[in-house]
Amino acid sequence: MLDPVALTVFFVFFTLVTALGFYAARWRRGDLRSLGEWGLGGRRFGVLVTWFLLGGDLYTAYTFIAVPAALYGQGAVGFFALPYTIFVYPIAFVLMPRLWNVCRRHDWVTPADFVRGRYGSDLLALAIALTGILATLPYIALQLVGMQAVIAALGITGSGFARELPLIVAFVILAAYTYTSGLRAPALIAFVKDTMIYVVVIVAIVVIPLRLGGLGAIFTAASRHFAAAAAAAPNAPHGSVMLTPSAYWTYATLALGSAFALLMYPHTITGILSAARAEVIRRNAALLPLYSLLLGAIALLGFMALAAGVRMHSPNDAVPALFKAVFPSWFTGFAFAAIAIGALVPAAIMSIAAANLWTRNVYKAFLDPRATDARQTSMAKAASLAVKFGALVFIIAVPQQYAINLQLLGGIWILQTVPAVALGLHRRLFHHNALLWGWLVGMVGGTALSFSVGVKPAFALRAGGATFAPYIGLDALVLNLAVCALLTLAFDRAGNARHTDATCNDDYADAPRTVPPTTTLGTLRPI
Repeated sequence: MLDPVALTVFFVFFTLVTALGFYAARWRRGDLRSLGEWGLGGRRFGVLVTWFLLGGDLYTAYTFIAVPAALYGQGAVGFFALPYTIFVYPIAFVLMPRLWNVCRRHDWVTPADFVRGRYGSDLLALAIALTGILATLPYIALQLVGMQAVIAALGITGSGFARELPLIVAFVILAAYTYTSGLRAPALIAFVKDTMIYVVVIVAIVVIPLRLGGLGAIFTAASRHFAAAAAAAPNAPHGSVMLTPSAYWTYATLALGSAFALLMYPHTITGILSAARAEVIRRNAALLPLYSLLLGAIALLGFMALAAGVRMHSPNDAVPALFKAVFPSWFTGFAFAAIAIGALVPAAIMSIAAANLWTRNVYKAFLDPRATDARQTSMAKAASLAVKFGALVFIIAVPQQYAINLQLLGGIWILQTVPAVALGLHRRLFHHNALLWGWLVGMVGGTALSFSVGVKPAFALRAGGATFAPYIGLDALVLNLAVCALLTLAFDRAGNARHTDATCNDDYADAPRTVPPTTTLGTLRPI
């Protein structure tokens, strides 16, 4: 049923964000005909802007829709998202300043640029670029799933084209201000988006438990729900409030694998390369865990929905239904606007990152090597539009019972870039041809395993009478690394020369600070 009050509030905030998106072209003025300005914001963002940008980049519809949906339908295993965001920041603290330094010195825009310079292989760089684009599509699709859930909860329903029209309109608006403003648009909007999300979460974790009898009552109700589901269908998989021993491997490997995957995503690296200094990245690695507090609170919304008696066919609809059941219409509209904006900001960054990869590592590298900077920027703008609409394919083709599986599928793919990108930031351990074959084996093996279990993240293995189900992304990465190690030995012994490394050790270190000349202050007398 259409809620006019909620819809009005939603429309007001959505309009505000749209205006900010177009205004961003004038914010921190730069020549938006340059790819460095359009695609990386001129590499001038300080600690505050980078904090909001990376927060808007990393905490998305995945946070508000997919994680609570996992707890709502699968129980405690969905909490893997919390330790994963804790793991990721120490890794970022170590790896990402090195990537920023080397890319800044060589004017590289994408991780594939780095791979091409580090290993001297156009084919390996192409593989990394195509993997980044492919892995980004389901992540953008996840944002669309979040927006679909919100639009439906507002009462905007129908069939066929009429049902999809609001989503199409929102996406066209997103495409328009991304095209004109580049990375500045999501960076500026992220200030509004993150503020709104903090307000919604703080209100939700205070008000909802009070209305449901406290956290103890919420966990008790969720436990009863899972127990009843298990009794009704004892042979079917079911969730639980406490992690069961059979889920230990899944939980741990999902957390570890997702942490490495998150840092390899093109949109994460785009946000990092937009920073003004390597020190900005380190400070953000120390500050961003504040968002993990948000994530833990938001995840509990899945159990709160069960305790509130919300029963939805799709777990993705649980949080919107919970807000409609608990809050007045005006706050529901505000919360839905926060969720929708939380989907648009990362979708914009993701499309820009994928467009940068296409332009630098496919178009310029293979189709038009003499393309000017202005021509590259025009191509990137067009590619960003294509990527957004390409994500719609995943909405149609991939099962959506749990939206989080869309992101985990992309994680399986992007993890296969770890040997070339993450390990390459410290040493050139592997031969470039070995990395290419390892990537191919990991991609094919990981994709086949995932689709063999219905596009799910874990694959059950049996050993010594025990069954454990690790994350497929890590399974494929182990296979990838094994192939890289074995073939590196083979290529080196066969005398297959490695290509020239365009980097040196100094490229990865922070540039020395410029010390201003000493100013003569005259003779100082003791007081």
